Amino acid sequence: MFAVIEDGNRQHRVEQGSYLSIDYREGIAEDSEITFDRVLLASGGGPSVIGAPLIEGATVTGRVKIATEKGPKLEIQKLRRRKNFRRHTGHRQKHTRVLITGISVPGLQIVAPAEPA
Repeated sequence: MFAVIEDGNRQHRVEQGSYLSIDYREGIAEDSEITFDRVLLASGGGPSVIGAPLIEGATVTGRVKIATEKGPKLEIQKLRRRKNFRRHTGHRQKHTRVLITGISVPGLQIVAPAEPA
């Protein structure tokens, strides 16, 4: 079972038990509950539920595991040849790490995967 959610103008494919890095949320504490209500698509193994543009009443819940973590370092280098001009700067974006704990979609059929023989 998975869902596609929208958060911070980005779309994320999430499953229950997976981790998700979202944009930094100020004032949120670790082990607090967070709810995503912008669910675009959900599938439980059977027919998918597709929103137009959102699925009414669908939510994805998660628990904040790391309130503030830093992303990879981006290095910016500017150089103008033959002009003795060099600039070097860097940036690290802040993220919040969330563990997805539940997906709730009204009317979604959940089909268990077939056992291999």
